[in-house]
Amino acid sequence: MRGTILYAALGALGIACVRPDKAPPASDTTASRPDTAASAAAAPPAAPAPAPAPAPTPAPTATKVATVLGFLAPESVLHDSAQDIYFVSNINGSPMAKDNNGFISRVRPDGAVENLKFIEGGRSGVTLNAPKGLALEGDTLWVADIDAVRAFDAKTGAAIDTVSLSKLGAVFLNDIVVGLSGALYITDTGIRFDDVGNVLHPGPDRVFRVGPDRAVTQAIRGDTLGRPNGIAVDPVGKRFIIVEFGGRYVLGWKPGDKAPSVVAKGPGGFDGVVVVGGRILVSSWADSSVSSYETGQQVKLISGIPGPADIGYDAKRNRLLIPSLPGNRVEIWQLP
Repeated sequence: MRGTILYAALGALGIACVRPDKAPPASDTTASRPDTAASAAAAPPAAPAPAPAPAPTPAPTATKVATVLGFLAPESVLHDSAQDIYFVSNINGSPMAKDNNGFISRVRPDGAVENLKFIEGGRSGVTLNAPKGLALEGDTLWVADIDAVRAFDAKTGAAIDTVSLSKLGAVFLNDIVVGLSGALYITDTGIRFDDVGNVLHPGPDRVFRVGPDRAVTQAIRGDTLGRPNGIAVDPVGKRFIIVEFGGRYVLGWKPGDKAPSVVAKGPGGFDGVVVVGGRILVSSWADSSVSSYETGQQVKLISGIPGPADIGYDAKRNRLLIPSLPGNRVEIWQLP
């Protein structure tokens, strides 16, 4: 959801690590040796050495399956299980510019790019500026695009509908998901960028709702959202999981609640989130990782991915799909 300028700004989130000092050397002081015979008489029989503890079983790790290159600021990846295809949104420039040059790619599960510009702004009557989050509702592909959400035919790429949120003051629409009731829920991170790439926060932080009748309402608003970024449905908990870009919390929220609850805390700079069974998988720009938070604590699964944006999940193959926005690539990882 962020271009190169945002990637540079996120450098400020890095945390310096200091290696602890070495342990002090053992004392050179030794006790005087006692008389050998007396010592032998007084010494109790030596206890048998304890059996060595069994070595811990290493935790299963994720394995990289493929790296797909050639994208232009890829922000989100979504698996269409019906077509067995991956959609990739490409910002292609500034994440705030209404330049109508964004596009959506189709990628096969083997990593082959089937159509780089399956849906392209400026062609065939399509308007697409800086596409970010993606969601599927049947054969309709929904895309978050600055201050509007746009619908396309997932099979043909034809434009279907646009719902503007500008009248409600949408600032930076980021991720989008179809709720359990069939309504769309869209995060507004509330950020902008100045001419030199500094991240500004005019706000407010909120989540919008677009009903099946296309009526737009504000579902929740407030600083407790921490510049909300990724959003996903947790069908088991019958709630939404929302992750903070500007804070360090993974949040749980149900429609009607005035404020979200804290599910877990991590490094922050969060972007994408998927819920897989009882697992909450979250990407973080702060430490270039994807981690699991089902225990409430961070468990790193994958490290070393610069700018991991809005991750996707391939349930058919149990694979995680990770767009590296500044790296212009998508990485496919096999989960344990």
